[in-house]
Amino acid sequence: MNARTTSILATLGLLAMTAVWGSTFVLIKDVVGRMPVADFLAVRFMIAAVAMLVLFARPVWRLGRRQVLHGLLLGAIYGIGQLLQTWGLSLIAPSVSGFATGMYVVFTPILALLLLGQRMAGVVWLAVGLSTAGLALLSLNGVSVDLGVWLTLASAALYALHIVLLGQWSRQGEAFGLSAVQMVAIAAVCLLAIVPHAPVLPPDRSAWFAVLYMALIAGAGAMLMQTWAQSHLPATRAAIVMTTEPVFAAAFAVLLGSDVLSWRMLLGGGLILAAMYLVELMPRRAALSAEAAHHEV
Repeated sequence: MNARTTSILATLGLLAMTAVWGSTFVLIKDVVGRMPVADFLAVRFMIAAVAMLVLFARPVWRLGRRQVLHGLLLGAIYGIGQLLQTWGLSLIAPSVSGFATGMYVVFTPILALLLLGQRMAGVVWLAVGLSTAGLALLSLNGVSVDLGVWLTLASAALYALHIVLLGQWSRQGEAFGLSAVQMVAIAAVCLLAIVPHAPVLPPDRSAWFAVLYMALIAGAGAMLMQTWAQSHLPATRAAIVMTTEPVFAAAFAVLLGSDVLSWRMLLGGGLILAAMYLVELMPRRAALSAEAAHHEV
């Protein structure tokens, strides 16, 4: 499989992952209204960690010590981000949470520049601006900045750090093992947040369904897909692709009848898709043009 095909598959994988994430905002809002935030996360990620260790024990064993440490650090960063985001979501509307979480698209290139010295092309900064405008149109309508928003912005900064470091440390062929180690660390962080008591379990069948869906599909499956995809994509490009999450969230809301299609949804979603076009398709067109010019010479 050539690099271009792999890049397309990685992008499609990230899109599938963000579609799953987009389906979880309302589910999470409902569950954390009926059980404590930290307990919900502890149960969710314990289930995900056990499932991944059962499935991927051999790939974990094959990881070197440095990659295990990398996985634990990545998982700790992501786990703290999950706690902050979910606490924030319990205080604010899902749409506002979607915008504040999506601000990792702004933080990612800034952190890549500060931590790794990676300079971004002008087209990337344009895409970041388009994504941010699209997120605002999709999510914001007379919002006030309160504690829930600040908690969610802090989680977005941690997600951006996770994206940047995962882009540096993810290696082809190690996605299974590195994902499982990250999930163990996330579960450990969430368990520490509920010390000294045992986790409160979901109160009913619908809550259990939501927790299992978020543990196995939106948790373990999404982490595996992100880890694999980021071994093939630059961090900022991955972050911009992942801002399609609120587009999917809005689409699910309309399809399920909990929201009505509006001009803000259409324009906001269009801006985010335009940003993804810039970072995904424009570089390929430039490469094809260069290749054609080389053959003509």
